[in-house]
Amino acid sequence: MTRSATDVMHDVLVSAVLDAIAALKAGAGGMPNTLLRDVGAIHANTAFADLPPAVREAVATNVRAAFMRLLREGYTVAPKQHVQPPATSARPHAQRRDPRRGPAGPGAGRRPPGDVTGKGPGKGPGKGPGKGPGKGPGKSRPKA
Repeated sequence: MTRSATDVMHDVLVSAVLDAIAALKAGAGGMPNTLLRDVGAIHANTAFADLPPAVREAVATNVRAAFMRLLREGYTVAPKQHVQPPATSARPHAQRRDPRRGPAGPGAGRRPPGDVTGKGPGKGPGKGPGKGPGKGPGKSRPKA
């Protein structure tokens, strides 16, 4: 059974976090204060170069392993300009419609009798929302 890219990346990321924690522990040399200092120094704005050398090595190894694992699972890993876009249908975009909305194209839908404009009954000029008496520009609601 083929696994989704999400599942593969989930496994890769969990493995990378566990390896980084193991590298932090190994870099502390069994000293709890050193481990606590190293963990406390990692925050949201930590750059890759700010990490301890053992953690940088673990991250680099895991990144290489992640790409290799994706390739083994059958996924393509390439720069954006080298990836072929998915095939599109031969129909023009204007004619792709939701089947629940009815047929596409001019004149394909049903119109009420006597409707020449295609806007429906009562939809002529000046009949839109908010265009009734007392609703023009500059008119405000009377204060109570």
